[in-house]
Amino acid sequence: MNVRSRIALAALALAAGLLVSVTPVVAHHSASAAYDDTKHVETQGTVTRVLLRNPHSWVFLESTDDHGQKIEWQIEMAAASTLGWTSDTLPVGTVVKVAGNPSRAPGSHGMTAAKFTKTDGTPIGPVRGPR
Repeated sequence: MNVRSRIALAALALAAGLLVSVTPVVAHHSASAAYDDTKHVETQGTVTRVLLRNPHSWVFLESTDDHGQKIEWQIEMAAASTLGWTSDTLPVGTVVKVAGNPSRAPGSHGMTAAKFTKTDGTPIGPVRGPR
């Protein structure tokens, strides 16, 4: 093997190494084990907490059921790094409507793949789940 071949091989190995090291990991678990994507739920309530985190962000919403009892909804979303949200996107105290896929856990009030809107129907942020 001559010098040019060795340099070309070394450059190829270096380029391959760099490509592998900067490619983001895209493998992820499915949300279908925890959420039922064949069903749809909607609620309206007040934002009590927003956690913009990786690998999943969360919005907590307080609403009331048909009997006037308070319910805390836990809405699981995509990673903060992919949402494009800031702490100003959905301030605590904001009243919103949310629609998405419900949790499979009996008696729970979880949701994913949620679409957030203001009470007048104006969209808030992207429609993304933890998939």
